[in-house]
Amino acid sequence: MRTLVTGAAGFIGSHLVDRLLHDGHEVVAVDDLSRGRLENLADAATSDRYRFEQADITTMAVRRLIADAAPDVLFHLAAQVDVRVSVADPLLDARLNLLGTLNLLEASQQAGVGKFIFTSSGGSIYGSPESLPAAETTAVDPHSPYAASKAAGELYLAAYGHMHNLPSTSLALGNVYGPRQDPHGEAGVVAIFGTALLEGRPTRIFGDGTSTRDYVYVADVVDAFVRAMSAGIGKRFNIGTGIATPVRRLHTLVAEAVGAADAPELAPPRMGELQAIALDPTAAAEQLGWRPATDLATGVAATVEWLREVL
Repeated sequence: MRTLVTGAAGFIGSHLVDRLLHDGHEVVAVDDLSRGRLENLADAATSDRYRFEQADITTMAVRRLIADAAPDVLFHLAAQVDVRVSVADPLLDARLNLLGTLNLLEASQQAGVGKFIFTSSGGSIYGSPESLPAAETTAVDPHSPYAASKAAGELYLAAYGHMHNLPSTSLALGNVYGPRQDPHGEAGVVAIFGTALLEGRPTRIFGDGTSTRDYVYVADVVDAFVRAMSAGIGKRFNIGTGIATPVRRLHTLVAEAVGAADAPELAPPRMGELQAIALDPTAAAEQLGWRPATDLATGVAATVEWLREVL
């Protein structure tokens, strides 16, 4: 198939590009390189079924690019992903996450794209549910502009399905971690903890350490994207493990993998961040045939080994 991936030079996007090429697909990789790194696509660049285009998803240029590529499947991963940035600058978040998505949807319906696969945020759109793990039937309750932009993106997907018969699937991801996650960025706690501990610097937990997240390994997430190419039209699927892991426990696992002291500092909690979330992946298992294959200790160890190589 002809595929197009936005956010292709980023953490998850670059792994998806590699998988698509491995599976024999053609890939147009799109990234504005504001956060993505071409080094992440070094292996992909050796393939004759790959080409890279630097473009901003909010511009007319990306519409022309999509019209030219005429992909069978468009994977939309480009986004502003930091809750704190969305709280500090909600207009920036909306421009990138909401208007950027709308721009791509408009381009896709005009170009006759076969399917649009959207990256939503299972870790934020459900807010603080009364019971966990959250299923797709759990009410959407955004607690941050970032969560609101992702929820709104899903509504626009539904509208374009009704108006233009544009097939789409939304994947509501848990907290994704693994190799290539930016250890110097503001998101990605496994990479942040691992980098600090490997470099002998102090680590910090915001809150008392009891807040929980559903950590899902990047290779497993990529498998969900690939499975969504041919299934799940018009639906949202939670992509997580169903396990709520306290951040204090995560720190212990990272410290053990590094071989460092497990002694984080505690700091006040941050506005917009949730206390607890875990995602029920039952629907993805039943309708996509997807299940997480990597347990947290194994994935953390693999991430730390990658950090040792790149630091």
